[in-house]
Amino acid sequence: MTTPRISLKERERLLRAAGIDPHRIPEHVAIIMDGNGRWAKRRGEARVFGHAHGVESVRNVVEAALECGVRVVTLYAFSTENWNRPKEEVDALMDLLVKTLVDEAVELGSKGVRLRAIGDLTSLPQACQEELERAKKGPEGEVLLDVVLALSYSAKWEMVEAIRQIMREGLSPEQVLPSTIDKHLQTADLPDPELMIRTSGEHRISNFMLWQLAYAEFHFTSVLWPDFRKKHFMDAIRDFQHRERRFGALPNPNHGR
Repeated sequence: MTTPRISLKERERLLRAAGIDPHRIPEHVAIIMDGNGRWAKRRGEARVFGHAHGVESVRNVVEAALECGVRVVTLYAFSTENWNRPKEEVDALMDLLVKTLVDEAVELGSKGVRLRAIGDLTSLPQACQEELERAKKGPEGEVLLDVVLALSYSAKWEMVEAIRQIMREGLSPEQVLPSTIDKHLQTADLPDPELMIRTSGEHRISNFMLWQLAYAEFHFTSVLWPDFRKKHFMDAIRDFQHRERRFGALPNPNHGR
């Protein structure tokens, strides 16, 4: 289903009607898509059954992000630790990833969505790497939303890679600043997430964007990922807007205006 492009004025009207302030939308939302296995188990199915049904949740998130005006959504799709899962499940996940990229890339491009990926991509099967390369070309027109897939990703791996690169460049300890780390992460050209959503009721961030999430607001929901829909994404945005964001200093004086 293609999401029609609407005017800024109409978007603001729709968001206000939904109880959302159109001027306080997080620019970057990161999501830990958890609960596929439990969702499948409750139905007497293999874990990959849950992963397959989670694709519809991704579609819902993309549509919701476009409607809200979110500029970046990062999805924690496959961690480095996931390689330790049974080979049958990993193989099925990789096949599902390739199929999804093939099936969705054109339609996503028609919506103004650009697919990107972060992580140790060289560890992925060749077919996955090739489809990611094709998909990242993005839409021909304006990019409205970047969907970033975190694949074979872990924050500790990313930070080690950043430190190694800094050392290769020969920087002295005094030259290494927080901004230096920022520039050497895989998300160097992206804003840090302002909101992180985790489904399934777990309350941890599981080695996901540890550096980038330093000042993000966390939204935890008991909804399992295959059941996550647009309304749940909107609930997370409303929750975010009710927070008084602090950055290690005084409260934002503009909060609530």
